[in-house]
Amino acid sequence: MRSWPKQPSFREKLKSYVPTMIFVSWLGTYLDLIFVEKQLYSFPVRPFSDIFKINIMFTLCILPIVTAIFLHCLQSMNSWQRKGLILFSGIIAAGIEQISEQLGWFAHSSEWQHFYSFFGYILFMWLVWKFHLWITHLSEEAP
Repeated sequence: MRSWPKQPSFREKLKSYVPTMIFVSWLGTYLDLIFVEKQLYSFPVRPFSDIFKINIMFTLCILPIVTAIFLHCLQSMNSWQRKGLILFSGIIAAGIEQISEQLGWFAHSSEWQHFYSFFGYILFMWLVWKFHLWITHLSEEAP
């Protein structure tokens, strides 16, 4: 009787996602700190506004969770599908950013062009995917 290779459970996959989720949280936090300090954008509504200039809830909670879902989707796709999802996600993220502005959660400077966001999100997601592949490769080589 032929046995099928065992697929890793979501819990096992999540365990492999943790380093990337930490990386995303760190990278998102520092990018936000840099762009806020350069006054390219701001977060008018944010938790702990007396302490943080950025929306720390987004970079510490929401971004890592969305990243785990994103990685789960990417791992089940071929190369062209992954490229398409990254491109589509860049469009969606830029759209969500504009909605966030309308809701008053996010504000750009007058110098900001929204196509910066589109390309920035695509670059960010590509970097996250490459980091995840690198971490996965390292963990497979570990004894």
